[in-house]
Amino acid sequence: MTFIRGSATPLLFAVGLALPAAVAGQPTPQEASSTAGAVATDHPLATLAAIRVLEDGGNAADAAVAAAFTLAVVLPSTNSIGGRNQILVRESDGTVRVIDGTTQVPAEYDPGRARSASAGYSTVGVPGAVAGLMRLHREHGTRPLGGLMAFAIAHAAEGFQLTPQEAEYQRLAAGDLRRSEGAARSFLHPDGSTYRAGELLVQPDLAETLRAIAGDGGESFYRGEIAQRMSADILAKGGYVGAADLARYEALDGRVVRGSYRGYDLVGAGIPAAGAISIEALQILETFEPDDYTPGAWAAIIGQAVSLASGELQGLGSDSAAARTTSKEWAAVRARLISDGTVGSAGLGDSSPPHWDVHTEALARSGHTTHLSVVDPDGMAVALTQTVGPTMGARVATPGLGFLYAVTLGGYLGGISPGERARSFISPLMVLENGEPVMVIGAAGGARIVSSVVQVISRVIDEGRALAEALSDPRVFMTFGGELEMETSGPRPWSESEMAGARTLGLEVDPVGRRGAFGFVQALWRDVETGVWTAAAEPDGEGAAGGVREP
Repeated sequence: MTFIRGSATPLLFAVGLALPAAVAGQPTPQEASSTAGAVATDHPLATLAAIRVLEDGGNAADAAVAAAFTLAVVLPSTNSIGGRNQILVRESDGTVRVIDGTTQVPAEYDPGRARSASAGYSTVGVPGAVAGLMRLHREHGTRPLGGLMAFAIAHAAEGFQLTPQEAEYQRLAAGDLRRSEGAARSFLHPDGSTYRAGELLVQPDLAETLRAIAGDGGESFYRGEIAQRMSADILAKGGYVGAADLARYEALDGRVVRGSYRGYDLVGAGIPAAGAISIEALQILETFEPDDYTPGAWAAIIGQAVSLASGELQGLGSDSAAARTTSKEWAAVRARLISDGTVGSAGLGDSSPPHWDVHTEALARSGHTTHLSVVDPDGMAVALTQTVGPTMGARVATPGLGFLYAVTLGGYLGGISPGERARSFISPLMVLENGEPVMVIGAAGGARIVSSVVQVISRVIDEGRALAEALSDPRVFMTFGGELEMETSGPRPWSESEMAGARTLGLEVDPVGRRGAFGFVQALWRDVETGVWTAAAEPDGEGAAGGVREP
């Protein structure tokens, strides 16, 4: 295995975990390779948990469960057991399934009377992340749940050192956290200050909650003592989630959506996830040839393709709508709207793009989520995206339980009705060649999830870039106002001449130099000739890649 290991604490040894060097302030690899399985996640401890599970004989589902619970402990600003997930699973026999663990609108919620809010108890929906992970384990896992969750429990009970990005996200949310007794107890010092980078964050309340879930498979979370405490607290403080809402919740069969790109098959998670949007964007892109354009102009075409596809998110309410969206015929129709410098093009740059709406743009501005990609030696692969919505979600926590709730209501995910699961740009995706996975990918970043996934796939397939290079290359994103944002930070920013190439298509270009402004990708790629899997973690983030130790 190519993962760097460092010093370890006694408790971590007890659960089979060595502390990676990154947590002690040393660099952690963001690229790794192996023929025996690979992992990329948003945090070194989650990657290490997944690798340990794989090396112990667990499969990709086991590894994903261990990593996802670990992420819920070490990255509370981006995901939580009080949040939601979408899980794309490719079994070793080639069967593809989706598990929908999206948060759900409570039965007593009245969208016509509810006030608009960006945080607080009134924005909380029924959590789905735990149910999603329990179903993944129950239907696809092979190892005891307690052992898989031991990594997360250990980090909650004994603590872990905050990374600089995580510390900054928590600092930005401090004002709201102070107003919640449960959130302040879990994420602030007694004097109300936030934890700094490198400080040890210990979460004993969360550790107890996780132990309960590990002991009963999530029963207490939805129908037992934890559920009672959650509902009593939420209802008492102006929210809508009752005990009956929790008891009724279940992780559903998600829609599998399919398409193709330049001879490769694509499979993704459909509504309420955005797999169809990613597929549509790629199939629009397929109608153009990258060799016909300068790098800047090609980037502008990518931005327009993603923008066109993203505007259709709210219209994907049926299987027939999804089928149309992922058809080659529809991609050809949509491609004619793209400005590529040729005579007769309609041109998105002519006016504010009509395919965006206010709700879509709100999602585009939101940002923090987490993703993990994992594959095992038998060809089972999992792409799992988990989130609380914006930074630190609803920014409230039930005292004594230790976790934050996701934002679902209040307008963040649009006007939604009781029982509905709101749509998002979450897009776990896989690329297949001859039925076998060659890429497992997903991202964080609101609407920039789709944009990031599409650009990395294009870089690898169209340009022959190595996976880590494809993640390091600069990205673009088209805004609500029709501006093309172009990345000017990172390992290789867009040059002035490349940005000029985008302007030749009649688009207004906005250079953006903020680190991490274009999504966080975690991806795997397999060399079909050698069978070697390469894992790459987002270079703008603090995640890590790992490869299983080969025999």
